[in-house]
Amino acid sequence: MKSFRLKSVLVVLFLSIGLVSCSNDDDEKTPATTTKAALVTEIKGPATGKVNDELSYEVTYTVDNACGEFDKISEVTIGAVKGLQVIAKYPTGVCTQQVPEPKKTVYKYKATAKGTIEIKFKKSETEFLTQKVVIQ
Repeated sequence: MKSFRLKSVLVVLFLSIGLVSCSNDDDEKTPATTTKAALVTEIKGPATGKVNDELSYEVTYTVDNACGEFDKISEVTIGAVKGLQVIAKYPTGVCTQQVPEPKKTVYKYKATAKGTIEIKFKKSETEFLTQKVVIQ
């Protein structure tokens, strides 16, 4: 009986060591990135739309270096005015690519009521680029 109990303890100990040593911490090595607001230079899209129709706007923005890529669109406030900003992500390593070119992304908007709305994107630290849209 003691022999069986000793063998059982050794098997459990061996399996425990095997499971602990096989953690997957090293398997998920994603390259580190940083994010920063990118400044918008142009908004292209329809000037009119209808309630509950999805409108698409092509937003052109500049990045700091050629390695910058689109991450997301977030809300921002300048003074008391609310608007949107493009967030770009950059790898933390050295960027070996040449001069950055303007990048584009699509912003989708769906109006829920009639009226004139303004889509505002951050174009500098103190002002927005505005696209007026009449919703019928």
